[in-house]
Amino acid sequence: MTSHQVTLLFLDVALILMLARSLGTLAARIGQPPVVGEILGGILLGPTLFGTLLSDHLFTADVRPLLTALADIGVVLFMFVVGLELEHRALRGRTRVSAGAALGSTLVPFGLGVALAFYLLGGHDTDQRAAFVVFVGLAVSVTAFPVLARILADRGLSRTEVGALALAAAALVDVVAWTALAAVQAVVGGADDYWRAALLLPFTGLLVVLRPLLRRLFTNSDGEPGPFAAHHVASVLTGALLCAAATEAMGMHYIFGAFLFGVVLPRESIGPLRDELCDRTGQVASLFLPVYFVVAGLNVDLRGLGADEILEFAAIALVAVGGKFGGTYVGARSQGLPARGAATLAALLNTRGLTELIILGVGMELGLLDAQLYSLMILMALATTAMTGPLLSVIDRRGGLASLRAGPLDSGNGVMGDGIGTGGRDNHAAR
Repeated sequence: MTSHQVTLLFLDVALILMLARSLGTLAARIGQPPVVGEILGGILLGPTLFGTLLSDHLFTADVRPLLTALADIGVVLFMFVVGLELEHRALRGRTRVSAGAALGSTLVPFGLGVALAFYLLGGHDTDQRAAFVVFVGLAVSVTAFPVLARILADRGLSRTEVGALALAAAALVDVVAWTALAAVQAVVGGADDYWRAALLLPFTGLLVVLRPLLRRLFTNSDGEPGPFAAHHVASVLTGALLCAAATEAMGMHYIFGAFLFGVVLPRESIGPLRDELCDRTGQVASLFLPVYFVVAGLNVDLRGLGADEILEFAAIALVAVGGKFGGTYVGARSQGLPARGAATLAALLNTRGLTELIILGVGMELGLLDAQLYSLMILMALATTAMTGPLLSVIDRRGGLASLRAGPLDSGNGVMGDGIGTGGRDNHAAR
């Protein structure tokens, strides 16, 4: 690296962190998740507002690969925290309701997304038509588990039954989404890559076999969780990076390895260390993730939107919001959830956040999305994340959320009565 590259890299990172912090704080003050402001900041630094004048001088071609490397590290840590935050016990007593909501939240928007994909093919043709159709269906079906956890904490719903149901349903949706995305990437990678993708199964088995060794990282000689130490963070970050490197070498995306490592990490051995581990890892990730928003924003150009593009965005937003909200509501109601609880659950699962940006980034790398469609879908991700708070406020004004924060819980079947009891736990991922 030349001295000029080092100087420009430091200036870029400082600018990105300052802008992300400012817009994230502003978003929080108006009742939005900080990630909304951070994503907006990434878009504003791209060509949308200032054209290529700012981006070409601040983020030169020789510095962008360095920024991308920092962004990739942030995404690896983020995906590890997402996997670690998945609560294996969240489904206990709630399997039927959460599964119904998750099925509706996935199948309905996916089906509508497939129909949308055939419409979009008219203006965005690709050689991988089948993969494109599946990818679009997947992209409108995703839910951002970490953003959802942050919204629940901010709204005082983290320890309510509706909060626990939302987290459980979102966990199921996330697992399906990442699995489907892995399958899409394997197909797009070509026949020569199939054998490498098949290595994911024995690799997962190896991680399961190694769980006893992972357990020993967090326990003392008596088998009890020991005090939190710096080596715990170093150990799990090393594991997440190694697993990310392994899946990337298999021809899969590195996000799958980091996510998988977080999922298989033994919960029972971590005990009280889990929250501290999520906090510390999340703090490290928060230093790199704003760089990812800028790297993504450099590919977003909304200057040339015409009537056709606005119509496409309207169709994408209608399918994403209508499919997710309607599917979740019907799925939850079919399992006996009261109308106001189902509406709250549907509003919560409509949020997308950084999870959507990561999936769209993979689609861009695979050549399934062109720059214009990528921009429109980034805008959809921002809009659907921003509307979650207002939707919950509308429900709150009608007395829905107030009655959900307290009351008896029928723990036998996991279905809410007129009120909601406590359940679940606070989560620390902010995006």
